[in-house]
Amino acid sequence: MKVVAFNTSARADGNTAILIKQFFKQLEREGIKTKLIQLAGQKISGCIGCGKCMTNKDKKCAVTDDLVNEYIAQMLKSDGIIIGSPTYFADCTASAKALIERAGMVSRANNNMLMRKVGAAVVAVRRGGAIHAFDTINHFFTISEMIIVGSLYWNIGIGRQIGDVEKDEEGLNTMDILGKNMAWLLKKICK
Repeated sequence: MKVVAFNTSARADGNTAILIKQFFKQLEREGIKTKLIQLAGQKISGCIGCGKCMTNKDKKCAVTDDLVNEYIAQMLKSDGIIIGSPTYFADCTASAKALIERAGMVSRANNNMLMRKVGAAVVAVRRGGAIHAFDTINHFFTISEMIIVGSLYWNIGIGRQIGDVEKDEEGLNTMDILGKNMAWLLKKICK
């Protein structure tokens, strides 16, 4: 079993990555392979509405000047998909949205190829707006017919400066429970 996570923060190894890594600890304890892909420093464009994915049906986006097709391939190889984002103006990052748009359209063009994979949103926040970012990511999972795993609270961690989420005990516990729940679910459905 394998889980891939996309840290869509402009900061590599910031609070979003810290939360994902906390989540990964539980998966790794259960023998599940994990891969963290950090989008910091990359230029990723949103869907251009060309419709070629609907015609080509090759599990790829027609836009090829960035790494999104590699990311889509990683999603296909994985049983679980995490999209992590900090909260920017009460939503996920533009990189998260671009990844969602393009992977979502390619998935739909190819018979919902992400169907029944397990998904989880992970959101870092300074103060407010995290639930909207959380919902945006989960809408991608639901329209893709994926199974969303939950925790004992919404999958958020609070902190502003890099490392501040490590002081959020409730947030870290939420990531631990999320990891345990995803591991349990993956073991049930990936027999």
